[in-house]
Amino acid sequence: MTQIDFYTRVEDRLHTACRIAAKARARGLRVTLYCPDREAASRLDRLLWSNPPTGFLPHCARDHRLAPVTPIILDASLEDPLHDELLINLHDEWPAAFSRYQRLAEIVSTADGDRELARRRFKFYRDRGYDIRTHDLSTA
Repeated sequence: MTQIDFYTRVEDRLHTACRIAAKARARGLRVTLYCPDREAASRLDRLLWSNPPTGFLPHCARDHRLAPVTPIILDASLEDPLHDELLINLHDEWPAAFSRYQRLAEIVSTADGDRELARRRFKFYRDRGYDIRTHDLSTA
């Protein structure tokens, strides 16, 4: 069953997604960043080139020819996933294909609207019996 982690009270969802992806890569995990739109994917692409400041996180879009051998994938569809290790959800809704992954990371900002949408996702997962861990990043 998919392990679900909620990272709450974050200032910037995209920067936090990069931090989570970097930690996962350090552990040798493959990561899919589920992007809500082209603008978010473009911002993430730029961030992954310079975050962490002393390194580079190898990544590409789902439709790139090197996607099957690239450890971090930017994906907007989740059709036919290339791996099943870690999915980082940046959408407002739960991803339809989340249960294909071993782990799911949900990132929740301090904005009221985002917190309300995250509560709905949390309830959806909890009501289906998923084990959920929460991590308050306001103190990190």
